[in-house]
Amino acid sequence: MKQAILKKLEQYFDEMVEIRRYLHQYPELSFKEEKTPRYIADFYQNLGIDVQTGVGGNGVIARIKGNKPGKTIALRADFDALPIHEETNLPFRSKIPGAMHACGHDGHTATLLIVGKVLHQLKEELSGEYVLIHQHAEELAPGGAIAMIQDGCLEGVDAIFGTHLWAEIPYGTIRYKTGPFMAAADRFEVTVKGHGGHGGMPHKTKDAVAVGSQLVMNLQQIVSRRVNPTEPAVVSVGSFVAENAFNVIADTAKLAGTVRTFSEDVRNQIESELETIVQGTCAAAGCDYRFGYHRGYPAVVNHREETEFLKEIAKEVPEVSSVEESELIMGGEDFAYYLQHVKGTYFFTGARPEREPAYSHHHPKFDIHEEAMLVAARTLALAAIEYQNFEAANR
Repeated sequence: MKQAILKKLEQYFDEMVEIRRYLHQYPELSFKEEKTPRYIADFYQNLGIDVQTGVGGNGVIARIKGNKPGKTIALRADFDALPIHEETNLPFRSKIPGAMHACGHDGHTATLLIVGKVLHQLKEELSGEYVLIHQHAEELAPGGAIAMIQDGCLEGVDAIFGTHLWAEIPYGTIRYKTGPFMAAADRFEVTVKGHGGHGGMPHKTKDAVAVGSQLVMNLQQIVSRRVNPTEPAVVSVGSFVAENAFNVIADTAKLAGTVRTFSEDVRNQIESELETIVQGTCAAAGCDYRFGYHRGYPAVVNHREETEFLKEIAKEVPEVSSVEESELIMGGEDFAYYLQHVKGTYFFTGARPEREPAYSHHHPKFDIHEEAMLVAARTLALAAIEYQNFEAANR
């Protein structure tokens, strides 16, 4: 069975590329996906596969039932794009101004569609059931995963697997991580309200720029001096706006930034510490403030047994030359929600393009090594069918 699946996936690789390139030309932004879910649903319906649309909003679910009893395994791919204007010279570059598949979700979708096609063709020989989750809105919190879960996409599922085509990792590499893998990603905003005035008379003002600058520096003490140094955490101010004439002292400054953590205790601590520092810094300067903290996705925490299982499965994929343990990744992913409900694991498939230089995710010149889709497809498909016979040591 394994060899049959590997062979069939290779036979459909050209179709996988064709799908990816079509989707790349017609990206749709988070929560605004209309044509993409329709394309996905039509693909499955034309094959005679049961499909459900409008799951949790714009999500799509396909179900393939094997001829023999067994576990229910879910595989997930996301399909939304980013508000980025593409700057590549690819012949299949985006035709939608200001929108681009700059993170590989077009490749994720093409990969899972062909996996579904192959599983359907071999269903008479398969055990169990396979739930193919095509998720909308991964790029924008609150994301699509939580709504799809609330709409029942994980009902009856025993385990879930997902992968991200990762353009910073060489082709042929699979990276896994047991336990915490990708960080919780939160956002904060601060508005400093002072008293503006003439740039030559600072003694008559309460300088919001000066206070905002102090805040940027003071906030760095949270990680360096207040969080246990054995706990990974990041506090970054990414935006500081106090636009004014050159000779005017601003009465308002707006800051925004992100917090990345793996521990819920540290996450709670930083949220509390942030406002304490904002309050104290503004009070010392006689300024008022507004503070907002918005929780994004929780940390991706992979289950030990399923991650060890995936690590061994990846070694059976012909194109995989290296199976490596990953470092902690400070990026966020709403796959985290699935792992809070069922066992599973999320891993990276190396997709560094052959063309140099290789641009990072969310860059307007981003691209992937398309053959990495076949690696991802083979790894996911083997994980799905082999998990039917998997018995973890602690069960």
